[in-house]
Amino acid sequence: MSKSTLDNMRAEALLGGGEKRIESQHKKGKLTARERLHFLMDEGSFEEIGAFVRHRSTDFGLDKQKILGDGVVTGYGNINGRLVYVFSQDFTVFGGSLAEAHASKICRIMDLAMKNGAPVIGLNDSGGARIQEGVVSLGGYADIFYRNTLASGVIPQLSAIMGPCAGGAVYSPAITDFILMVENLSYMFVTGPNVVKTVTHEEVTSEDLGGTSTHSTKSGVTHFACANEIECIDNLKTLLSYIPQNCEEDPPESEYSSDTSEKRPELDNIVPENANHPYDMREVITGTVDTDSFFEVQKDFAENIVIGFSRLAGKSIGIIANQPACLAGVLDINSSKKAARFVRFCDAFNVPLLVFEDVPGFLPGTDQEWNAIISNGAKLLYAFCEATVPRVTVITRKAYGGAYDVMNSKHIGADMNFAWPGAEIAVMGAKGAAEIIFKKEISDAKDPAKKLMEKEKEYKEIFANPYRAAARGYIDEVINPQQTREKLITAFEMLKNKVDTLPKKKHGNIPL
Repeated sequence: MSKSTLDNMRAEALLGGGEKRIESQHKKGKLTARERLHFLMDEGSFEEIGAFVRHRSTDFGLDKQKILGDGVVTGYGNINGRLVYVFSQDFTVFGGSLAEAHASKICRIMDLAMKNGAPVIGLNDSGGARIQEGVVSLGGYADIFYRNTLASGVIPQLSAIMGPCAGGAVYSPAITDFILMVENLSYMFVTGPNVVKTVTHEEVTSEDLGGTSTHSTKSGVTHFACANEIECIDNLKTLLSYIPQNCEEDPPESEYSSDTSEKRPELDNIVPENANHPYDMREVITGTVDTDSFFEVQKDFAENIVIGFSRLAGKSIGIIANQPACLAGVLDINSSKKAARFVRFCDAFNVPLLVFEDVPGFLPGTDQEWNAIISNGAKLLYAFCEATVPRVTVITRKAYGGAYDVMNSKHIGADMNFAWPGAEIAVMGAKGAAEIIFKKEISDAKDPAKKLMEKEKEYKEIFANPYRAAARGYIDEVINPQQTREKLITAFEMLKNKVDTLPKKKHGNIPL
């Protein structure tokens, strides 16, 4: 084979489905598979694998359409100097549909990633299974799902949805660690609008059924909703900067030095004096961590809890925080699942956990009970109990009932627990407690309302403070808010060599 033949084949592979289809992709406001890789990878670092792969099918005219690469660009390279493996589906070739050869290319880079301990990034833009190849396409999906599962907790797996993602195509991203979607371009659904209409007679658009807004606010399937593809790619890079190459390594650190005090006086003025008034827990987070380092995850889903990555003195940490500005920071089904999954990711990849707690309890009501708040709330409890990374909690205000236990309390293995002076650690709020404890006394009083106020005050003096818990060692130290950052830096530095092991087992049985 001559050099010119090789050059011609390379040029053909680079064109994918051809100029017309590339132009069509651009008209939709979408980048091509190779353009996405250009923006994602360090310049000149991408090494392609399998550029000349073709499918081997002959049915339904496929023997006349053998396009090099078979609809997916695969390979490896660097992002900010770190090795990653990538696949980028090419919608210009058979609509990015997955079949035997296409799937084998993806499996190949996943196998390499596992052997070499590096993240896998999938840029998904596919119409689903290639119908002309029948069950072979389904087998290809299953091969990928199996590898996704084996790789889970071993290497980070990130999925960017850059176009339609339907049927079997949604399950691989669902098993991966984080999903990013692009507004007005991305769709994810098991069955599309036409099938939904046929089966349930519901009229629904692709956007309403499985668009970015739906999955970032209603279902929680996606972790990041991005305005465009470039923002999506930038978010992939940012996300990688907080997490390690694999489960055996620690997260990357940023250079940090400070010649000034680590005290943050502004933290003294965030929590209102009235315990029933809300405040934004993000102000506590950003006031504590390194400047501009907080990278929030699932921002628009289950907003009563805030999760995300940040840095403290240059070191990567995962943050879980009740949000008093939404539903008073109560724990419910969605917030429990959201936080539990994040805790498990951080634990799998050696990212220390920081919890900011202000929780009045679990959300009551038939809707929550009938939809299994018991087992869903237990997911968060299980996740914290199982976590062996350094774990630190700061109680900023309320810590009531079972939610106090669940939010990384000392009793379930937290390493260090701090409380601000105004913290209230009790079974329930003072009013409800007084009504139960002093029920007869209040009902027998000449002025029940006045008696209730007296008993409420009495209960507050005894329990609405952190000192009872501190006396028993449940709280390690009561600190002024402005001390929070310096105390946390010291605590995590002390815990950096922590070693903790779980009992020997095949695996636990988390209440799914």
